[in-house]
Amino acid sequence: MPVKQCAVMHLFHDPARQSLDDFCRTLAEIGYAALEIMAPDESLSEIVATARSHGLAVASMVGHASLGDGFNKYENHDRIIAELRQRIDLAAQYGVGGLICFSGNRNPGQSDLEGMVVCAHGLRRIAPYAEEKGVNLNIELLNSKINHPGYQCDSAEWGVALCEMVNSPRVKLLYDIYHMQIMHGDLIRSIRKSLPWIGHMHTAGNPERRDLDDDQELNYTGICRAIADAGYGLYVGHEFRPKGDPIEALERAYKVCAG
Repeated sequence: MPVKQCAVMHLFHDPARQSLDDFCRTLAEIGYAALEIMAPDESLSEIVATARSHGLAVASMVGHASLGDGFNKYENHDRIIAELRQRIDLAAQYGVGGLICFSGNRNPGQSDLEGMVVCAHGLRRIAPYAEEKGVNLNIELLNSKINHPGYQCDSAEWGVALCEMVNSPRVKLLYDIYHMQIMHGDLIRSIRKSLPWIGHMHTAGNPERRDLDDDQELNYTGICRAIADAGYGLYVGHEFRPKGDPIEALERAYKVCAG
């Protein structure tokens, strides 16, 4: 079966041009299985209800603040864990499958192994609650070369090692294909090796983080076919910035990734 695709809502939905209901209807008509949001607000219940009315899930949302000031500092753990408990409760209430989490940027004098140990310590504190509520905590893989200088969880190998250290069925990776192309490439092999720990995925064209078209270097048809063949059953979310009409961009991306 093809991969299950979803769309990051704030990149493709323009409320001035299209109602939420029309947007969700259009996604479902194209073939999308879900949408995802960033930080939840008072509109979360409306978004979830509208998505469900068109057969769409809400796959993911951000779990805590401060991408660059994350789990790799002990002094952040109480704050992040409090934020995550609140978001886990929301996710469980509304059926959102995963929350995005962040390692934080590298700290002076702290090795990558030391940063991993600190991250694991914090994640072990909150993992049992995520397990109880049935919500994944997805540590995002981001590039530290261009978009997020200094970010620590910047390779699939580091991310997998962190997940293995925590050893919870609810602590996973958000494998961002765009970011990992920049960091180390060899994507299909990397995804296959990381698959047991992947809880969500993101796409975008490289180098400009734009549409999945012939102006960028990634073969998303082949990548998504390999993901599906490997048995990945969760969502692949489109997080690119459309160059033109966002709905047309989503239609093209869907066809590319459906093979």
